[in-house]
Amino acid sequence: MNAGEQPKTYSVSSLTAKLKSVLESGFTRIYVEAEISGWKLYPSGHAYFTLKDSGAQIQAVMFAGSLARCRAKAGLKDGAKVVVYGNVSVYAPRGNYQLVVLAAKLSGEGDLMQRYLELKERLGGEGLFDAARKRPLPFMPRRIAIVTSEAGAVIHDMCTVVSRRFPAVEIRLFPCQVQGADAPPTIVRGIEYFNSLLDGGEESWKADVLIIARGGGSFEDLFCFNDESLVRAVAASKIPTVSAVGHETDFTLCDFAADVRAGTPSIAAETVVPVMSEIAVRLAAMDGRLAASLRSKGEWFAQRVDHLADSLGGALALCRERLENRFARAETKLALLSPYSVLERGYSLTVSEDGAVVKDAATLSPGSRITTRFCRGEAVSEVVA
Repeated sequence: MNAGEQPKTYSVSSLTAKLKSVLESGFTRIYVEAEISGWKLYPSGHAYFTLKDSGAQIQAVMFAGSLARCRAKAGLKDGAKVVVYGNVSVYAPRGNYQLVVLAAKLSGEGDLMQRYLELKERLGGEGLFDAARKRPLPFMPRRIAIVTSEAGAVIHDMCTVVSRRFPAVEIRLFPCQVQGADAPPTIVRGIEYFNSLLDGGEESWKADVLIIARGGGSFEDLFCFNDESLVRAVAASKIPTVSAVGHETDFTLCDFAADVRAGTPSIAAETVVPVMSEIAVRLAAMDGRLAASLRSKGEWFAQRVDHLADSLGGALALCRERLENRFARAETKLALLSPYSVLERGYSLTVSEDGAVVKDAATLSPGSRITTRFCRGEAVSEVVA
């Protein structure tokens, strides 16, 4: 630049336009080998994602028409290793450059995905993910332990949901890292800390359920939850454990090892506690049904007692009548058989001094005394001959 010459000044728009011209003209119909990350398919049919390797990354888009024609469409996802064909484009309003992908083919699973699949198969073979190991969550926990970052919206949202649904619950947080190579050890420490409190005596804080949580992110962001030591710690937890990592479409090995997987941290908060107001309504309804049932049973038993009383009264009356008839017949029979009944017809009965009935006059001796009984009264006589 000569002395006194004014430097060329670019506006942002003109500079971007120049860069756009250079990039778009210099990088057309190129092939790029990379690993897909953050794959997201929109209702429009367009797919937005990142292409990356160990040293750099670039944003990419594959429009609906190109995606529909792509034979490898089903295999395009996070972790897939691909060779793509396309053009570099600059999006001026944001000053971003991206690769517009016209075609793609798979070149094998990405390194992270391959590690994920290999570890999943090995740990699954050990039985760490078996359904038989899963424990049910308590219906109404008193204490909830949460292992997540103390920063961000996750812990706030979870506490809000739990407090709204079931205020009568205690929550404790073990703050940890939730991304990067240093995250797994801090998460493991949180799991082991809450488990250690189970053996701390009656005064210790014993959690009824443990939640491991983190918000959404790419496959790489969530990869720390595929760490083997972390997965084994989750599987070994004595406290029923809920894994709430990422969004509903994200799956980590932590999810498979936990007793319950929740699609998001907020869903986990809804899963572990019931709604207190709903419980109150259900209890009131149960109380009403119980009272009605008791009244119904009481009325049924009262009617049953009345019916039994009527039946018993009839039976007693019939029994009394039958007893009275039996006594009357016995009395009549006794009267007929009684020797005294003949006295009514004018006969008399004579007994000796020893009370024996005199049937033969020859049994009497002179001077003995006999008693003759009539229908009314008796007379004593002395035998003279």
